[in-house]
Amino acid sequence: MKTVTGLFDNYDDASDVVGELEASGVPEADISIVANNSSEWYDGDRSNTAEDAAGGAGVGAVLGGAGGLLAGLGIMAIPGVGPVVAAGWLAATAVGAVGGAVIGGAAGGIVGALTESGVSEEDAHVYAEGVRRGGTLVTARVDDQLVGQAQRILGQANAVNLEDRRSAYEADGWTGFDSDAKAYTPDEIESDRGRYANRP
Repeated sequence: MKTVTGLFDNYDDASDVVGELEASGVPEADISIVANNSSEWYDGDRSNTAEDAAGGAGVGAVLGGAGGLLAGLGIMAIPGVGPVVAAGWLAATAVGAVGGAVIGGAAGGIVGALTESGVSEEDAHVYAEGVRRGGTLVTARVDDQLVGQAQRILGQANAVNLEDRRSAYEADGWTGFDSDAKAYTPDEIESDRGRYANRP
């Protein structure tokens, strides 16, 4: 199994990619999505998710959902990123999921969850910063025969070019994701999106 990851500035593009991954044969249980929710664009599952987790369903079951990955979205907080909407195994790893755990702060954080799954630390920092700045991360664990197809799906035209985005962040003085940093506000996210709108 190999982990492939894509960053998207737009949640709709990311959710389309999740559907394409599922249609290509990647099992729902091997796909994760983590989207910034600082603007509270998503609030449809807030109380049910917390109740299910507290009732012993476990973070993985709550975030994974039974009616398709995106039907199981839940809200959680990740240090340095702030509130996110998430589903799947990466979110469960980020919170150190154990059966019956209650959703709260992500103990291992997003960088730790990504590196534990095989993403380089350097790339994990850019992915985490991208989510902090309003983006959506899609990560899939795929069998060797599906790696090429999954990479093509995740690398579609609407995906962020990771090297270009890293260079743009660094040009602005960024040196790495800081889990102690203040989460971006909706206004800061909008301003940041405007700066990178014409960049890959």
